[in-house]
Amino acid sequence: MSRFNGDWYSPTRLHDSPTQYHFPGDRFIPNRSLMDLDQAHTLLTSRTREVCNSTFGDEYRRKLEENLFFDSEGRPFRMLVFRGSPKSSKKSIRFLDEMQQQDEAEALHNKNIKQFQYRHLPKKESRVLDAPRINDDYYLNIMDWGKRNILAIALGSDLYLWNAETGHSQKLMQVDDQEDYPTSIAWCEDGRRVAVGHLSSKLQLWDAETFKLIRSLEGHDDRVGIAAWNGQILTSGSRDKSIINHDVRARNSLTCRVQIHSQEVCGLKWSITGNKLASGGNENLIYIWEASKMCSSNFLHRFSGHQAAVKALAWCPYQSDVLASGGGTLDGCIKIWNIQKGTCINSIRANAQICGLEWNRHHKEILSGHGFSATGHQNELCLWKYPSMSKLGELKCHSSRVLHLSQSPDGSTVVSAGADETLRFWEVFGPPVTDSSRVSDLDSLLSFKRSLIR
Repeated sequence: MSRFNGDWYSPTRLHDSPTQYHFPGDRFIPNRSLMDLDQAHTLLTSRTREVCNSTFGDEYRRKLEENLFFDSEGRPFRMLVFRGSPKSSKKSIRFLDEMQQQDEAEALHNKNIKQFQYRHLPKKESRVLDAPRINDDYYLNIMDWGKRNILAIALGSDLYLWNAETGHSQKLMQVDDQEDYPTSIAWCEDGRRVAVGHLSSKLQLWDAETFKLIRSLEGHDDRVGIAAWNGQILTSGSRDKSIINHDVRARNSLTCRVQIHSQEVCGLKWSITGNKLASGGNENLIYIWEASKMCSSNFLHRFSGHQAAVKALAWCPYQSDVLASGGGTLDGCIKIWNIQKGTCINSIRANAQICGLEWNRHHKEILSGHGFSATGHQNELCLWKYPSMSKLGELKCHSSRVLHLSQSPDGSTVVSAGADETLRFWEVFGPPVTDSSRVSDLDSLLSFKRSLIR
């Protein structure tokens, strides 16, 4: 049963059938026969005269007016009244919007300050591995960290694989010729195969799971000092001044050969999107290539801003058209290039040989590894804020120059290989540290344990 106008009523029959009834439930369905539509229309449209309904008594009307026009203490009060003019209300709305924007900006600022307070450089490396017989040669690229969390490093004539999860190392291959040794290493994107360039101009493809040689790739006449993958395309640079693209799926793998550098090709890096290649040479030049036009030797840009060999190249992970480059001893500069416009957008003098560059994927920062300088040895790693390129700090633990840098698959750790025959692991790229993630004193002591990589 439902209540209407103070009276209880039973469900009404819809049709003649005695079993069909209408149960209103929680909805009110008005009965037009009980309505005075003329009076309702007058009440809605009339503003000059008051219409009385004989259904309601004077006492009821008085109570209604008291509730509508007076507060609990009997003071005049209009419940249904518009307060404020449209002009003043707009000002109020604008004021509230401004206050909200200020609050949001302040909250964002406080959040950035909080994150910055937690972002700090580690005082020490998290792990140190011995790397005896590592070649102290600026032009080599003999360390790479693969997608399966395995670090490949060439020590003399041997190539080792170190598993970062288990801490175990295995020898992948050994060069028996005393006049030959690995000069470049590059993991394939699947983390299963590794390309190895040699002093003798050989370029080999090894299976890291079966420890077997897959194939040898021909084309170079001198040492292969740098290699880079782009899908199934393996690009190699040599002291013979040439760049070669190999399609490792094809029987005749050589698909493209360009020779535009006038000296050794010592830097190669494919963009994250895979449509551009940056190459650096010992003649101090950087060339930018479009993948689809390489075979015609038609380069996109030629940058001549450095005053020494360009080995260190790194594409920005969050701006696909931004490239960082580092020059050798006589240059000592880090330059940031806009590839779309073909311009240098920033240049910072580091005053030391730049051997490697690694972008931070968690924060807008870039890490540089340094060697010789005009005044001696730097042997340090420097962290720079992007895009201002202001220095955030330095890491000084190597006793000789830093030769190579490589980054872990999760982007939290960077390993530096030094001429002091050590590999040092730095927890420098991780997300902001929280109290819950701090390690105990015992864990800290164990993490500094020095061990052999072989």
